[in-house]
Amino acid sequence: MPFGSARVIAVAGVRVRALRVTYVGELGWELHIPTGDLGTVYDWLIAADPALRPVGYRALESLRLEKGYRAWSADITPNDTPFEAGLGWAVKLKSGLPFLGRAALEAQVAQPMGKRLVGFSVTAPDAVLVGRETILRDGKPVGYLTSGGYGYTVGASIGLGYVRNPAGVTDIWLGAGRYALVIAGEETPADLSLAPPYDPDGARIRA
Repeated sequence: MPFGSARVIAVAGVRVRALRVTYVGELGWELHIPTGDLGTVYDWLIAADPALRPVGYRALESLRLEKGYRAWSADITPNDTPFEAGLGWAVKLKSGLPFLGRAALEAQVAQPMGKRLVGFSVTAPDAVLVGRETILRDGKPVGYLTSGGYGYTVGASIGLGYVRNPAGVTDIWLGAGRYALVIAGEETPADLSLAPPYDPDGARIRA
C-alpha cells in the first residue's frame, strides 16, 4: 500500500478501512473500525505483536510536533487560512473548480501574507514549551506559539507559532531576524525553521 492510499482489509474477521497515512512521522496506518468492533480489533492487534504498545497523548504530541503536523483548534482555527498555515499545497486554485472560500484565497495570494506558521526549536536544557509563549523578533513581539512540547527524537524543545508582519512575512524577512521565546517570563534564544526538524523530506513515511 503506497503512502496516501486506502483499502478495506480484514482484521480479526472485522472489515476495517486502512488508510496509509500517519500523524507521527513514521511508517504507519490509520484503521477506521466499526465502533462495536473496536475492542475485538484492539485485542487482536496487541496479541499479534508483542512489541506493539499503546501510547499516550503527550507521546503523540511530541511526534507530530517533530514532523510539523498541525493540530486543529491549536495550530489551525477558523481564523487561519491554508496559506497562512503552510498548507497551500492542498489548495487547488489552478484546477478551476469551485469550492467554499475560493474567492477569499485568491485574494489572499495576490497580496503580501500578513502572518505565517513557522517552527521553533530551543536547545536550552531547562526550557519547557507548552504553547502560547510570546515570539520575539529582534526583541519585538511578533506572535505566539500555538503549540509546544519536547521532541525526544531531535533532543530539543520545539513549537509551532504564527509570526506576523503587516508588510508581509516573506522568507527573506523571516531569515533576517533574530528570534527568542518568552518562557516563564524569560527571553530564551530560539531557532526558526520553515522545515520540520525530523525527516523534513518525508522519506520515512513513504518507506
